[in-house]
Amino acid sequence: MACNNGSFTCSSWLVASSLSSSKRNPFFFVPTCFKFNGPTASQIQWRSNSPEIKRHWVEAADLPFASPERFTVASYNILADRNASQHSDLYVNVPSRYINWDRRRRIICDELFGWNPDIICLQEVDKYFELSNILVKAGYRGSYKRRTGDSVDGCAMFWKADKFRLLEGESIQFKDIGLRDNVAQLFVFEMCESDSRRLLVGNIHVLYNPNRGEVKLGQIRFLLSRAQILSEKWGNTPVVLAGDFNSTPESGIYKFLSSSELNIMLYDRKELSGQKSCRPAQVLGEKKETVGPFISLDGLFKCWTDEEVKIATGDSERHFAVHPLKLNSSYATGSTSTRGFNGEPLATSYHSKFLGTVDYLWYSDGIVPTRVLDTVPISDLLRAGGLPCKKVGSDHLALVSEFSFSVTNNKSIEIVEAAASPGIDIEEHDSLQS
Repeated sequence: MACNNGSFTCSSWLVASSLSSSKRNPFFFVPTCFKFNGPTASQIQWRSNSPEIKRHWVEAADLPFASPERFTVASYNILADRNASQHSDLYVNVPSRYINWDRRRRIICDELFGWNPDIICLQEVDKYFELSNILVKAGYRGSYKRRTGDSVDGCAMFWKADKFRLLEGESIQFKDIGLRDNVAQLFVFEMCESDSRRLLVGNIHVLYNPNRGEVKLGQIRFLLSRAQILSEKWGNTPVVLAGDFNSTPESGIYKFLSSSELNIMLYDRKELSGQKSCRPAQVLGEKKETVGPFISLDGLFKCWTDEEVKIATGDSERHFAVHPLKLNSSYATGSTSTRGFNGEPLATSYHSKFLGTVDYLWYSDGIVPTRVLDTVPISDLLRAGGLPCKKVGSDHLALVSEFSFSVTNNKSIEIVEAAASPGIDIEEHDSLQS
């Protein structure tokens, strides 16, 4: 639900558009939601026996800087069982059997085993030990961090024990810094067959509430700051950040992630995530108002209190939110029937109140994406009537990317003395025994 330890096994990855390239051209913010040029909701015949949802690999056209060493990362919001039960209004077009957790667990595991990822990042996990028992038998090790407060779900990360060894880990409770009950994970791994190849992987489920853009931005900003610190500690190791960011590709938060800065005074904090423009009727409708960020500077300024500015940027007197990483989205490349103007998927989540993209796999220098598992056309989602469906175990689609270490990435990474004897700070970490 959008609210709240492999290798993979495809068509061709189109050449990067001017909006995203290996040289990291800046993304140009276009304050519009995508317009779906296909049948409207009223023209779709909802089917209880949903059509086959087929996904294909999209491969990079040119990889001059890719090394032979590859690894795959999956990010998947698996829809917590409790959330599915408590929000039945989101699944009015979904047969009840597709909501059943026992069935969804089997489908989710079938999906994951089919893609065979080396590292799995899951969000909305409230049945961790059930999943862990299955994945550990398949050769994974894992760690779980439950959200604080009354929620029973959290984030979980699994990795193939024969592919990666864990060097250091950190769990983030955003409540500790006054940023609600969400959590995140940061792990530093080393490839078992090459101790010079290290990787930092982050996993987050950002706050859902569309009205609290300052909290969303604050959570992401803090995660990126911690990721940079850990990366530097381990010799500037490359970073992959996975998760449900509860923000659309057209949003200010996406701009912050992709360009490393954001002037929050150009945005209404209640519109910072772009979620409010993604109800299915809006996305599929005939006409929509286009609202840009440059409305009235004075008017927008009044939308931000000093406390909200401090939460968003870290300083009540600073209107620019910044982060230290240079990030690209592994999916923001090219254009297919499943992609929007900036190359991102048209939809990674679909239920009766939302149709759009909120899930991402971000990566830093030192690695390059070699292929991604494409999402599916909007028309196929509409024919399914909603997610979950027969072959998809959640109301989100998983994102899966294969990466290669860049040949420009120094193979003889030296670890700073501070990391010589790292401690593993991971809550509820299981299956680490040899």
